[in-house]
Amino acid sequence: MAKSKATIFFCQNCGYESAKWMGQCPSCREWNSFVEEPVPQASSSKTASKPTAGVVQWGSLGIGESKKGTQSGSGDARGKRSALPLREIAVSDTDRMSTGIAEMDRVLGGGMVQGSLILVGGDPGIGKSTLLLQVCRNLTQPSSNTQEGVRVLYVSGEESQQQIKMRANRMGSFGDSLLLLCETNLSDVQEAIVSLQPQVVVIDSIQTMYSDTLSSAPGSVAQVRETTSVLLQLAKGLGVTIFIVGHVTKEGAVAGPRVLEHMVDTVLYFEGERQASYRILHGVKNRFGSTDEIGVFEMKEDGLREVANPSEFMLEGRPEGTSGSVVACSLEGTRPILIEVQALTARSSLAYPRRTVDGADLNRVNLLLAVLERRLGLRLSEMDVYVNIAGGVRLKEPAIDLGIIIAVLSSFKDIVVDDKTLVFGEVGLSGEIRSVAQAPLRVREAQKLGFERVILPQACVRTIGKDCGVQLLGVRTIRDVVSALS
Repeated sequence: MAKSKATIFFCQNCGYESAKWMGQCPSCREWNSFVEEPVPQASSSKTASKPTAGVVQWGSLGIGESKKGTQSGSGDARGKRSALPLREIAVSDTDRMSTGIAEMDRVLGGGMVQGSLILVGGDPGIGKSTLLLQVCRNLTQPSSNTQEGVRVLYVSGEESQQQIKMRANRMGSFGDSLLLLCETNLSDVQEAIVSLQPQVVVIDSIQTMYSDTLSSAPGSVAQVRETTSVLLQLAKGLGVTIFIVGHVTKEGAVAGPRVLEHMVDTVLYFEGERQASYRILHGVKNRFGSTDEIGVFEMKEDGLREVANPSEFMLEGRPEGTSGSVVACSLEGTRPILIEVQALTARSSLAYPRRTVDGADLNRVNLLLAVLERRLGLRLSEMDVYVNIAGGVRLKEPAIDLGIIIAVLSSFKDIVVDDKTLVFGEVGLSGEIRSVAQAPLRVREAQKLGFERVILPQACVRTIGKDCGVQLLGVRTIRDVVSALS
C-alpha cells in the first residue's frame, strides 16, 4: 500500500500554518479560512545549494546594485548586508519613475518606486492587461535623455506572444526595449529576469505561475505564496519594479491567500462595469503614497484613455427638471469629484419595505432614513427606498450624506432641485449638518463646472471667501434643508 503524501493546512487570510484543520485561525481569528495543501517535496540537493533556483538573495545585493554598484559601507566581504544609521541612507527623487499615465502616477503617489512590488487586481476582462501594456508602451518609448526606452519584460502565463502582439497593434507603436516571454515556470522566469536585467517586469498573472519545488497546482495557496516571495526577493535584490496581475473572487478580493496583499508594497484595484466605458483605478494599500487617490479611465478601441476631468465625465447625461436627483461633491484624496445622487421612494405593499442601495453604504443610508423619519416625521417606514450613485462609483465619504438626504426628500415630496445646485455635508443622528474637510476646494470645483448655488454646512461658510463666484447657502439642521428646497 502506497504511503499517503504529507499535507499541511494554510490560513488563506494570513498564511498561518497548522498540522491539522482548525475552524478559527489562532493568528488572525478568521473563521473557516484553512485549506489543505501538500507539503513541499524539495530534494536535499536543491535546498542545500540554494533556496530557490535563480533567486537573488535580498541580502546579497542592494537596490540597483546590479547596475549602479554596491554602496560603500553597506556590506562586507562575504556579501552580507550591514546595518546603517538612518541619516547615512540616501534617498533621491530618481527612485521614482513615471508610468507615462498621469492618472496612474497619481494613484501610485507620484510614480513607480524602484524595487517595489505592485499588485493589480480586477475582474476578468476589465482591462488590467491592457492598462499594463500601455504602461509598457510608454516606458519603452525613447525620451529626450536616452535614445532607447526603459527595458521592460512582459511575462504572460495566459496568452501567447502572437495574441499579445495583436492587442499591442491596436495601441500603436512600441519601442524595441519591450521583451515578451510566455512562461509559467517560476524558475525560467527568474533566469530571464536575472539574465536580461530589465528595469520593469510585468507578471500576468500570479495565479498561473508555479514553482517546481512544490507539488501543488498553480493558483493554490502554497504556490501563490511561494511565487510572490520569490518575486519579492527579485524586486528588492535587483532593484527592479515588478507588476503582478491578480484575479479577484466573486466577493471582489484578490484570489489566493490574504498574505499576498501583505507581502506586496502596493495593491491597486481596477474596477468598473464591463458594459460601461469607464474604469476606475484606486489603491487599497500603498507604502509610498496615499490610498485615497483614484484614477479614471475610459475604454476605447485603441485602449484606455485618461479622463482628466472626472466630474464632467460623471455628470454626462444627467436628467434635468426631475425630482429625486441632486449633485453632491465627494473628495477622493486631493481631487473633488462631483457625482449625481439619485433616490426613488414608492409606497410599499410588503411587510418589510425594500431598501436598495448602489454605490453607497446600505447601513449608512438606513441611518439617514431613520434620521429623516425621526426628526422630520416622514413616514419612510411604509415606503420602498432606492438610492443610486450614478456612474458606478462607490463612495464612503460622509460628505455625501446631505446629497442622499436631499435626494430622498426631493423624491418623497416631489420637489425638483435646481440643476445648478451642488450640496455636500455630513448629517448627524440629531439631524445636525456637520462640517467637512476641504470645503473651499469643493466650492472651486463647483464654480469651474458652472454651478451657481452651493448648499453646505454653516460651519464651512466662514472658511470660504465672499468672492467665491457662487451663492453659498449654509444650513445647520435638516429642517433648514427643507426650507432651502421649498
